[in-house]
Formats: sequence, structure tokens, C-alpha cells
Amino acid sequence: MPAIHTRNNKKKIINDPVYGFISLPHEIIFDILEHPYLQRLRRIQQLGLSHLVYPGANHTRFHHVLGAMHLMMQAVACIRRKGHEITEEEERGVCLAILLHDIGHGPFSHALEYDIVCGVSHEQISGFFIAELSVEYGHDLEIALQIFNNSYAKPFLHELVSSQLDMDRLDYLNRDSFYSGVSEGVIGSERLIEMLNVHNGHLVLEEKGIYSVEKFIVARRLMYWQVYLHKTVVAAEFMLIHALRRAKELVKGGQSLFASPSLQFFLQQDITAAHFEQDPLVLTHFAQLDDYDIWGAIKVWQFAPDYILATLCSGLVNRQLFKIEISKTPFTNERIQSVQQRILQEHQLSPELLNYFIYSDVLTNRAYNEQKHNINLLLKNGQIMELSEASDNLNISALSTPVEKYFLCYPR
Repeated sequence: MPAIHTRNNKKKIINDPVYGFISLPHEIIFDILEHPYLQRLRRIQQLGLSHLVYPGANHTRFHHVLGAMHLMMQAVACIRRKGHEITEEEERGVCLAILLHDIGHGPFSHALEYDIVCGVSHEQISGFFIAELSVEYGHDLEIALQIFNNSYAKPFLHELVSSQLDMDRLDYLNRDSFYSGVSEGVIGSERLIEMLNVHNGHLVLEEKGIYSVEKFIVARRLMYWQVYLHKTVVAAEFMLIHALRRAKELVKGGQSLFASPSLQFFLQQDITAAHFEQDPLVLTHFAQLDDYDIWGAIKVWQFAPDYILATLCSGLVNRQLFKIEISKTPFTNERIQSVQQRILQEHQLSPELLNYFIYSDVLTNRAYNEQKHNINLLLKNGQIMELSEASDNLNISALSTPVEKYFLCYPR
């Protein structure tokens, strides 16, 4: 008697340390999670090099997209309860869009975003990945791509994926706070989701959620200074950026360097958006890249004959990071020149190579941007008011003003 093959159960439950049990609401969610493109996110850390400051911050982008999808299901349920239609097809589409919103991140995400490729954002690459998956999985992924690109008829679905009050931000603030141990990032995501509503096709927040959203914006500013823009993390990221730039310069100059085949592909040429659009091989190579490729190369490059590459990579592997100074005002030319003179002498560099060892730039922290997808409140009388105008204290106005700090980073 032949064996009877039962269909695999795809509605799995996943234990998440932040939210507890997360259930997969649709079988296609399981299929996409199993895809190598998404499994790759297990090998890309959410916070890049932040673990050099906060040892617990080793969670991955895979953790994050699962959490964001869980919050999306809560948001969909809340908006439906308030009388707004979201069809089953749209629910699948918006869940897939948030699940795939970070799929275009490369190794070390924001640090190397414009160095592995040239002028192509991770959002654009996410779009290329979703388009590729839509060929394999069909209609649900086509809806997801429209929602992701903000070309779907209901703009609030895109705003749930990407806005100043989206499920991406609600998850990463709580999750990054949890893993780093920086408690200032904790936000009341459940209350914020319960306050969501839709007005004229756009996402709004009910007036009684104003204090929750103020806390959310304050938490975002604090997390930027304490975690994302922590000065030691900035020093490490700039060393990593310049190590990769040096490696690329050496490889393009004809030198042979150890690298995985896909990393070698990106070291040898400057890849633009046009390359992704014209050559399917580019996306295939990008899909093979993760943090392991970079760490594997850096561990080998610390013994490279090139002094600059070896120094930067050895510093990263052994956490011998450059010194970094932070100032509220720009560093004077005299101050920068005095550092340059010392580095030239101590490291016996030619002046044109100084940029690999001395970094001077500005850090900008803008917790709320009134010009970009602003947060609108739905007042009790049915009117709509932009958040900073409705706030009864100065918090939001102050938080929408960018804060800039200058830094100077160089070998100790």
C-alpha cells in the first residue's frame, strides 16, 4: 500500500524573545521565509558593529523582519476593527512587503551601503529582490511590490511599511533596546498600534495617542546617540568603510587579495543600479554576500602586505579602534593639520593616503522630520492636524530640529 503524503504544516509558531510566540499567518509567508534570499538575513547583523560597544547586540535582520511582520498583523487587525477594509490578498501583500523590506541590505548594512555598490540604496535592491521573487511566487508578491513601491491604491498600506510611524521602526526600537540593554529605546508599540486609524486613505494616529508617539520620538533620538551613532561604533564603521575602499583600490590596481567569489565580484568593479537591471548575475552575486564574507576577508587582510589595509583590519579584528573626538562645532583646520602631521610622521604615509587614517565628518540626528511622511493626528472632532502643531509641549518641535555633532577620528 503506497504511503500517503500529507501536506507539510506551514503555519509555524516561532518563539521570539521580544514578543513571545509569533505565528506565521499564511503559507506563503513560510515559503518566503524558507527562501535562501531571506535566510541570508540570518547572517547579517541588525546593528553592524554595535556589538563592539554593547556585547549583547548580536541580533540579526532575520529577527527584525519577523518582529516587524508580527506587528503588521496586529496593525491590520486593529485597522479592520475600526471599519476599514483590508482584503485577505492585501493582508498577504502587506505582510510580505514588511517581511521583505530589508532584504536588500548588504553586509554591515548602512556602514557599507554605498561602498559595496555605487549609488544604489538598500531599498532599491529590496525592490529588485521582490520583483525577482514575484516571478517565482506570482500575484501575492506583485501586490507586495506595489505596496513596497507605494504604487498600490491604498497608500496607508505602504505607510505601515515605510513612514515615520511604520512597523519597521516600532520593531527595531524595541528590539535594539532589548539586545543592547539600552532601556531608553523601549516604546509602547501595542498602544501605538491600537491608536492607528485611516483617514482619506492615509495612516493617522488618534489624538489620544499623542503622548505615546512623543515618547516614541524621544526614544528614537536617544537610541541614535546611545547606540546607532555611538562614537565608538562610528569609529569602527569608518575603519571598516576605509578598509573595504582600500581593498577595492588594490584589487582594481591589479593586486590579488583573498575574498569569496561574490565579494571579489564587487571588489573588481563599480556596480550601479543599471547593472542590477541589465544583468541578473549581479543580484545573484549580491544574494551570496553577508557579514561572513566581510569578516572572513578582514581576518585574512590583517596580514596583507599593504600597510594601510593590514592596520585597519587588524584594528577591527582585535578591537584596537581609532580614537574619536566629538564636538558641537567644526574642528579647525589647524587642529586637523596637527593630527595630520603626527600621523604622517608616525605611520610614514604619503599625504594622499592620509584619508584612509583620518576621518572628519558630521553626525546628524533628526528624530522627526516634518517634511517627510509626517505623522498626522485624527482629532476627536474629525479634523487632521500635523503632530508638531498638535503637541501641547515643545518636545516635538525640538525633536524635529536636526542636531549635528562633528567628529575627528584618527589612530591613537
